[in-house]
Amino acid sequence: MAKKVRPIHTCSECDYVSPKWLGRCPECGSWGTLQESLPAAKGSVSQAAVTGRMVAGLTPSSPAQPITKVGAAKTASLKSGIGELDRVLGTGIVPGSVVLMAGEPGVGKSTLLLEVVSKWAAQGRKALYVTAEESAGQVRSRAERTGALHDTLFIAAESNLDVVFGHVDQLKPSLIIVDSVQTMHAAGVEGVAGGVAQSRAVTAALTTLAKSTGIPVLLVGHVTKDGNVAGPRVLEHLVDVVLNFEGDRQSSLRMLRGIKNRFGATDEVGCFEQTAEGIREVADPSGLFLSHRGSTPDGSAVTVAMDGVRPILAEVQALTVDPVAKNPRRVVTGLDSNRVPMVLAVLQARCGQKTNEKDAYVATVGGVKIAETATDLAVALATWSSLHERPLPPKTVVIGEVGLAGELRRVPGVGRRLAEAARLGYKQAIVPAGSDAQVAGMVIREAATLGQAIALLDG
Repeated sequence: MAKKVRPIHTCSECDYVSPKWLGRCPECGSWGTLQESLPAAKGSVSQAAVTGRMVAGLTPSSPAQPITKVGAAKTASLKSGIGELDRVLGTGIVPGSVVLMAGEPGVGKSTLLLEVVSKWAAQGRKALYVTAEESAGQVRSRAERTGALHDTLFIAAESNLDVVFGHVDQLKPSLIIVDSVQTMHAAGVEGVAGGVAQSRAVTAALTTLAKSTGIPVLLVGHVTKDGNVAGPRVLEHLVDVVLNFEGDRQSSLRMLRGIKNRFGATDEVGCFEQTAEGIREVADPSGLFLSHRGSTPDGSAVTVAMDGVRPILAEVQALTVDPVAKNPRRVVTGLDSNRVPMVLAVLQARCGQKTNEKDAYVATVGGVKIAETATDLAVALATWSSLHERPLPPKTVVIGEVGLAGELRRVPGVGRRLAEAARLGYKQAIVPAGSDAQVAGMVIREAATLGQAIALLDG
């Protein structure tokens, strides 16, 4: 009598295997992630059979060739029509590549990819948009709103992977969009759609399709509460590029970041804006983070932050008022909530500014979030400006890290930051001593300590 194969339960987050179902994974602590599947039968293939296959081998479909004989045209990238997406991808969409775009629900992943296939189809190239989450009518309604209606853009509302392959054989598209990989189902594979086995099988099959036909495939992926790609980590290893599309629901700004890229760098960032007409790329995002006022107000300082390798001008505002309670408050928005109180403490201890007698509210303009230490000097000078009700000189940017001894420390990429500020019309900069930056048309003043930087403003 054949022995009955008992099912196993695998966690979709960390691949932990348990012989019985558990409500919470003991490995990663996630709830409701253990899914039932059947293990592979042991001894199904004998060692002798495996050895025989290795000795006999299989006849390759094409002989191996020197790498110098491989045509460069096979790896030449194609422009997607969206400059910010091409910036993050490197140079564009590479034929035969598989791109996984992850993001929270409602951030605009489907809208952005619909814009991609619209630009693609507008050039006369055939594109297939596979939607497993929405009906064809819903996609048509969004395409009509965003102006993405083209005769060479085909829509298939399918969740069965075999049916999708049939559409590919009939249409012969040059670009495939699958929305989303967690809702696709592969026949003959145990588990539900979105589970460990199904997600792995669907991604592997689509990767094989892309490599064998040369058709680029763009996948939509969901994320967990922690911001990671939902499903097993093997999805990130199977694909060529992993992009993260992020943004706050209260803000229209969207950022596209590269997490993995086999064809380019992962430190590029693309900026987009969510509008009523769809996703619009923002080639110059600095204007979104600067207040549009005729004169410079007190309590405001402009700095240059680096998001990857992209310099972005941002405005830091500070407001100091008499405290309501006995202990002064420190309210921070868009900056490191632990670092801002430290900068205010240095401002009091090393420069004699009585920040402990005021409530301090420090925030960035436009909803931008900055985590690097190069904004320390902007926080300190904006607070000094609010305390004395004296605005900083117009068209001035400040860059620098503040140490606990009150010294100003150099930050990387000062020259590139100042060049971006000069391009936007800023004429003066205050930077740490020893930065050795020279930008045409800009007066660069160096300060070794925070006190010297304040003295430059007094002068």
